[in-house]
Amino acid sequence: MDQACRTSEEFTKLYYESLDKRRHQMFRLYLDNGVLVWNGNGITGKDDIQKFYQELPVSDHQMNTLDAQPVLDAAVSSQLTFLIQVSGTVKFSNDGLSRPFQQTFIITAQADKWKIVSDCYRLQDAMFKDRK
Repeated sequence: MDQACRTSEEFTKLYYESLDKRRHQMFRLYLDNGVLVWNGNGITGKDDIQKFYQELPVSDHQMNTLDAQPVLDAAVSSQLTFLIQVSGTVKFSNDGLSRPFQQTFIITAQADKWKIVSDCYRLQDAMFKDRK
């Protein structure tokens, strides 16, 4: 459990610094066949994921919560794998609004690097606030 916590802190720091400041290097964080689901839009493969990120407006992410859990050996053929959940706020340069987001990663050890297997990013739209 301690390793999951340490790894998730280090990995998410690298991830959001890359997303906000070194977007041209995002492909390095994904497996070759990694999957990204961004607000319901699916992208497969690190090259297509990289292209998607390059087209997004400049962003500034702030994490509010972070949780990590190891994935059971039986589910991942004894491959060291963690589930990471993040929530926070993001500002995009095209509108400047601070918006809440949630993100869930599954990362796995590959050689001496952590790689994203699956990534689900969801902006929390304000349109649901006033519904009862």
